[in-house]
Amino acid sequence: MPGSDAELAELVRESGRDVLATLVRQVGDLELAQDAVQDAVVRALETWARDGVPPSPVAWLRVTARRRAIDLLRQARSRGAREERAVAEDPELRGGWTDDLDPGALQDDLLRLLFTCCHPSLAPAGQVALALRTLCGLTEAEIARALLSTPDAVAKRLVRTRRKIKVAGIPYVVPPDHELPDRWEGVLTTVHLVFNEGYAATSGSDLTRPALVAEAVRLARLLVALQPDDAAALGLLALMLLQDSRHAARLDDDGRAVLLADQDRSLWDTALIHEGVDLVGAALRRSGDRPHRFVVQAALAACHALAPRWEDTDWAAIVSWYDLLLVVDPSPVVALNRAVAIGELAGPAPALALLDQVAGLDGYAYWHASRAVVLRRLGREVEAAAADRRAAALPVSEPVRRILDPD
Repeated sequence: MPGSDAELAELVRESGRDVLATLVRQVGDLELAQDAVQDAVVRALETWARDGVPPSPVAWLRVTARRRAIDLLRQARSRGAREERAVAEDPELRGGWTDDLDPGALQDDLLRLLFTCCHPSLAPAGQVALALRTLCGLTEAEIARALLSTPDAVAKRLVRTRRKIKVAGIPYVVPPDHELPDRWEGVLTTVHLVFNEGYAATSGSDLTRPALVAEAVRLARLLVALQPDDAAALGLLALMLLQDSRHAARLDDDGRAVLLADQDRSLWDTALIHEGVDLVGAALRRSGDRPHRFVVQAALAACHALAPRWEDTDWAAIVSWYDLLLVVDPSPVVALNRAVAIGELAGPAPALALLDQVAGLDGYAYWHASRAVVLRRLGREVEAAAADRRAAALPVSEPVRRILDPD
């Protein structure tokens, strides 16, 4: 049983995501399903805190959300095809229910929901924002940080996207193969951002959100199974496995984040590394002259994973991969990471010059933290401390904040 209000809230949130995926299929209305699940979540937080967590939290939420969905349909005088279908397909709504949950059906529902969010008629940014809100339950502020946007812009984007789905009657299905290319990039991007939020939480008391990491990896495996020769999908799965291989070494005994340079590499998961490296090779063999950004990122992660010590890292190879990544995926964050790699290869002075040329990251904690590192290496301690303070004042998880501002 969860031992705190925060643990209870996390259990409810994770269970609610699975319930939402199934309920959308049954009622055919994303907005109504979200309202019903939200009401069920509120009831769960009240009831479970008082009476304890039921033996099957997902089953409890499923029934509560479905009954609420029927109430909402009735209130809206919408007892037409949607309600009749929901009742007809679901014996639990006709009396009695079971704790059994078919994992295969759940996986299919989550995959359908992901492809619905990434329909080609929706703007790409709207696809990703909706999927992060729906699949992960991220707040508008968390989505804004993931997309380097603002909460207000994300809120407006979500409203427009949900309205488009409703008006256009976008179907809740996994598309046939000939329709996959139009949705594939949005789906891959969303799964990557789900993983990123799980691997390095943008806020909160924990460095990671393991449930999101596991969900992202599971979805990536489903996508590889769906398109086993797709280089981008192979690269994405490889990238996530290689990064997740470090999970046991990323916190010290005091709960502070441990930088890559200081991690005990004997704690890294060699099975994940071997699988990830094999996938990188498979992805590169399926890539042409212009590999997908996830393939290049996976190759970068492999360079780190294969170095037995920080001092053995092949920085020339890493800079070369970043040069390519700037071609296939130019962005301020890529430029930031390349500057950091240049610092290891050529020293802090050229790294600082490159960091100061990167625009648009003043609200990004890791840009300030990176400047602090190279400023300190240059002996400019006062400026380095100021950069650390600026980084610590921006949204980061508590374990990261503690290494930025140990006082």
